[in-house]
Amino acid sequence: MQHNPYLYILTMFLASYALRALPLSLIRTELRSRLLRSFLFYVPYVTLAVMTFPAVMDGTVRPIQGLAAMLLGILLAWNRAGLFLTSLAVVGAVLLGGML
Repeated sequence: MQHNPYLYILTMFLASYALRALPLSLIRTELRSRLLRSFLFYVPYVTLAVMTFPAVMDGTVRPIQGLAAMLLGILLAWNRAGLFLTSLAVVGAVLLGGML
């Protein structure tokens, strides 16, 4: 059985296009549902977190270093520390964890 890669590419194109074009063409009015609006507002942040979290845990020699750095970063961000200070502290935590 011979596979046609162009058929696969066309199928993926149609699926991707349908997922983007159908909501734009079917939903003509403003969304009034507060739950749906808040859900759609947080989708990009959740997607970024889901892609970043495994890299944080696997980017260090020991996963405990990544976990400690992540918790420190969350704590500093929660207390409104600047991005530069937070990144320096997180990198420092990973380096310090590697020395121990």
